Amino acid sequence: MRNVIAVVVGLVAGMAVNMAIVMLNTKVLFPMPEGLDWEDKEGFAAYLGTLPWTAFVVVIAAHLGQSFFGGLVAARMSKNKPMLVALIVGALTMIGGLMMLNSTPHPTWMWIEVPLYIVTAWAAGNLVITSRTSL
Repeated sequence: MRNVIAVVVGLVAGMAVNMAIVMLNTKVLFPMPEGLDWEDKEGFAAYLGTLPWTAFVVVIAAHLGQSFFGGLVAARMSKNKPMLVALIVGALTMIGGLMMLNSTPHPTWMWIEVPLYIVTAWAAGNLVITSRTSL
């Protein structure tokens, strides 16, 4: 039961990191036009078309931050399966990322992030395991 809770808490923590970085991107770095709503698919697509590639790099950082930080939190909470819970968080984050990439317009090169969700979650789990064995 503890590992299930670790996955849920890791997902929530990772989502908080993701949303903080995305909000920084859309409110400070590359503000959305006044009155544009996330639900306005056409307006949002037009806005995305005006963004430089650096805005999308920030989005990738948000997504990978979600996978890493969520995996890290889950792994730290797990007593006996830190790598497993970290990878579950990474896999669920990857599913969410795939859904997002399929639902909103993005440059094709952004698909490079998909396998990196698992890599960053693995790195988080490995960090926890390494820190536990070095004590």
